[in-house]
Amino acid sequence: MAEHMTFLPREQIATLEELAIIAERFIARGVRKLRLSGGEPLVRRDVLMLVERLGRHVGAGLDELTMTTNGTRLRRYARDLVAAGIRRVNVSLDTRDPARFRYITRHGDVAEVLDGIAAAREAGLAVKINMVALKGLNEDEIAAMLRWCAAEGHDLTLIETMPLGAIDEDRTDRFLPLTAVKERLDRDFALTRDAAGTGGPARYWRVDGGATRLGLISPLTANFCDGCNRVRVTTEGRLYTCLGHDDQRDLRAALRAGGVAALDEAIEDALRTKPRRHDFRIARDAAPAVARHMSVTGG
Repeated sequence: MAEHMTFLPREQIATLEELAIIAERFIARGVRKLRLSGGEPLVRRDVLMLVERLGRHVGAGLDELTMTTNGTRLRRYARDLVAAGIRRVNVSLDTRDPARFRYITRHGDVAEVLDGIAAAREAGLAVKINMVALKGLNEDEIAAMLRWCAAEGHDLTLIETMPLGAIDEDRTDRFLPLTAVKERLDRDFALTRDAAGTGGPARYWRVDGGATRLGLISPLTANFCDGCNRVRVTTEGRLYTCLGHDDQRDLRAALRAGGVAALDEAIEDALRTKPRRHDFRIARDAAPAVARHMSVTGG
């Protein structure tokens, strides 16, 4: 049985009621953690209504409701998220350098994100920074990012680039194995393995004996499929049981055609056929494992 699902409000494709019912059927079958991701969930005007409804299940079948965000709207929404039941946010931040940030995001202002992170902390939200390690682009910032996170009280998760969707650059040029990154960090930090996890694919270390944790998500150099218990639902109500495969079930269609009974049957059928592993491969000129981008199914 899956224990963790990522739920993705982005555009009004399925109704809020349908999205909530789908999420609640996963809770009913034993899912203990939900994460709202994207895209950017906070651009959806009515996302707080969904957060509030799902937040009612925290402590009553649900252990945790979290959100992954780009941070740009946290100044506006952080206190509302806390009031609705969220206690932790993941913020995607590949660099704190303004010029590099504009290059990576194509238009973003890193000052806005840093202010959002500060607002989240002020509101009482725990913050985990998600940083994709990119060769020749931000690899010289990783140690500094970890020091900053430790000083600010945030966790940091480093992620290997994944072959999802077509991009402008060859991924081979940007692929940075986290095995090499970890070796470098070991020279500057006392990293102690932490067996506790968040129900996801990251392996964790405590940093210099403090509260900050360093997580590594290494789909290529340290395959995590054996311990994967995640599934993902898109804004269209489509259930993907693996990032590296295109197999999906249309849960919205099942709900509309046959109600909750048909929805439960569709979920059960999909979970029975969850793939054993992904097919990610980094090689020059290799096609992506799947055509869809990460923004479709979340991380």
